Amino acid sequence: MADQKIIAVVGPTASGKTALAAELGKHCGGEVVSADSMQIYREMNIGTAKPGAEERQGVAHHLVGHVGVEECYNVASYTADAGRVLADLARRGRLPVVCGGTGLYIDHLLGNTNFFDIAPDGAVREKYMLMAGREGKEAVYALLLERDPELARRLHPHDLKRVVRGLEVLEITGRRLSDLQQESRRSSPYDVLWIGLNYRDRQLLYQRIDARVDRMVEQGLLEEVRFLMENYKLSATARAAIGYKELIDALETGGEIGEALELIKQKSRNYAKRQLTWFGKNPAVNWLYRDELSAEEITERAVSMAGEFLKGGNG
Repeated sequence: MADQKIIAVVGPTASGKTALAAELGKHCGGEVVSADSMQIYREMNIGTAKPGAEERQGVAHHLVGHVGVEECYNVASYTADAGRVLADLARRGRLPVVCGGTGLYIDHLLGNTNFFDIAPDGAVREKYMLMAGREGKEAVYALLLERDPELARRLHPHDLKRVVRGLEVLEITGRRLSDLQQESRRSSPYDVLWIGLNYRDRQLLYQRIDARVDRMVEQGLLEEVRFLMENYKLSATARAAIGYKELIDALETGGEIGEALELIKQKSRNYAKRQLTWFGKNPAVNWLYRDELSAEEITERAVSMAGEFLKGGNG
């Protein structure tokens, strides 16, 4: 059977991926499959820039508002859920347009990783969390760099959750997580056209990010956060979302809301840098630059690439 054709729309936060994915779905008989680790939550709308009916342009969207905020959701859960959506779209003869900025989700989905089930060990995890508290995140990362350098090089030194997981798996199984991940990777049944959105001038992207945070505040972000705090016990994953964590911390500690908003902007810009680093490592991405092309020109080029790809070109 021929590989299933998929278009992946990737890039940093606030680059316009949602709009382009909907356009591609509309022009190519496709449906959008979200690859956003926070839009997955049903009750988190404003701070995740969840697309409304107008933005969806009548195109079906999958895995947006898929689970509740009290649920811990991870890359293995996403890979299983999104894999089922892709299979359904294949049966119905619809083109999947995978769209999002969560590189880990997209790479594991389209790389077709078969996740092994290693139950967490609370005592081991707590040991490394306490070490991070005493000696700093850098010390825990240095330990992972020594014991599983391949995994460590793929992680940000401050991504404590995944750094600790690497050390935890090593201690539980006696084997490096990077080796287990490599063994679990099967050949992918997908033929992917990668389209990336970016700005040549990084400052323009940062200005767009800052403006989007201001717009979220105007739309009621603070009120949304208060509502979530009062009505739900947020999972650790949901609570850690940029835009929510900073305001929750400020409301719980009596901190300045203005300072929290500036922190959200800073962390969003930093996140965009990490996304660009992640996707920049993929040589298959066809980059389109929003400060060189109008929205109409970007859509036209993306639709043209998709047409060639679907006719049998290599994208």
